[in-house]
This record gives sequence, C-alpha cells and structure tokens, in this order.
Amino acid sequence: MTSAQRNPLTRKLSAFVALSDVELAVLEGLHKRRRSFVAGRDLVHQGQAAHAAYILSSGWVCSYKLQADGTRQIVDFQLPGDFLGLRSVLLRTSDHSFEPIVDIEAAEVLESDLLDAFEQTPRLATAILWAASRDEAMVVEHLVGIGRRDAETRIAHFLLELKSRLTLLGIGSKEGFDCPLTQYHLADALGLSAVHVNRILRQLRENGLVTFRDGRVAFHDYSRLVDLAEFDPTYLDQTGPLLK
Repeated sequence: MTSAQRNPLTRKLSAFVALSDVELAVLEGLHKRRRSFVAGRDLVHQGQAAHAAYILSSGWVCSYKLQADGTRQIVDFQLPGDFLGLRSVLLRTSDHSFEPIVDIEAAEVLESDLLDAFEQTPRLATAILWAASRDEAMVVEHLVGIGRRDAETRIAHFLLELKSRLTLLGIGSKEGFDCPLTQYHLADALGLSAVHVNRILRQLRENGLVTFRDGRVAFHDYSRLVDLAEFDPTYLDQTGPLLK
C-alpha cells in the first residue's frame, strides 16, 4: 500500500470515487509540503489574506469566529482527511480561524496546487467538491441543532455525528471513540454554557446512554441514543455514488 493510499483524505474520497493510480499520484503530490503545528496556535486567523489551505493528516482542529466581546463560536471540528481553509483560499480572505486542539500534522496546499490537480484529474475535483458539499451539509445541520434542538438532543446528535465521521476513517464505532475535546469546546460549538454541557453529559451517563470522560466517548445504548437524537446520517452521505 502506498503512502497516498494510507492517507486519511484518500480513505475519505474513496467512499465517493474509486481512485485511479493517476489520481492517487496527484493526491500524493498535494501532500508534498508537510508541516507540524502545536495545539492552541492558529494555522489561519480570521481576516488573514494570501494564505494556504491545508489537508489535515493527523489530530483535531476547530474552526471558529471571534465576536467583538472576545467570545467565540466554534463553527466545526476538522478531523484527519479534512481540508482546512479551502473555501477561503479560493475567496482570498479567511472569514474564520483554525486552531489545533492537539498537536497536528497537515499538508500545506497552495491555490496553484489545487488548480493544477483539478486540471489534471477532473474526477478528483468532483470528489473534493463532494467532500466540500458534505462539510457544508454538516454546518447546516449544526445551525438547525443550535436553533431548534434542546440541549440533550443537541449534544447526543453531535456525538453521533462525530462517531459517523470517525467511522469513515476507521477510528470510530458503535462502541465509541477517542475524543480530545473538552466541555468548553462543546459549549462553544453547541451554543451552551460549560456548566450546562456538564449537566447534560451527566444526565446522558446516568440514563445509561453514553459516557464522555478522560478523552473517550463510550456508547452504552447506541440505538436508544439514535432515537433520542432523531439522528439520520443521510446528510453525511458517507457512501456517495462511486464514479466510474
């Protein structure tokens, strides 16, 4: 197995398109500038222009917007295989920031790299468009969650979404997954206070549904949690129609 076949982006895109040797080689080329970043130091900051995009190889990242009063709203969490700042590279200026939650490794991708890759392999461009559309669908679902779901349903839905995304990468299951997020991350992402998050997580644990403790999410009654959250993973489109 080549390094291109092992990288998380390949695994993610392979759910949508059966990648050819040429396409795998182009993907490998996008990973040629590999960099490491420490937790807590932004890769890209809100308002930054003329920056690169990144492909996350390992670790977790949060994307967020700062408010005038210094508070932040986490827009999403990026996992291995996700692009960081793809849209804002094409639009020239980043409208939000990206912060590593843990130490990470990522491949730096210039606008010219992307355009060359898309010109060489149109099918690969289509697969990346699918991945970007899936990311947009998640943001829409998060908006619905914050606007319409109660706190318990909101947290349950969020944990189930993370499980589905991690399952695609082979590091999540119906038993659970490792998770470096804190209750403060959940609060900033879900529009709740950290105290409220703590209360709801305790309630979910006492009801025999899920435990989130010491960097691990453990599902105790996965089916019942799905029912509680009314979780329908269709919006994630984990196994899109494979392109010939």
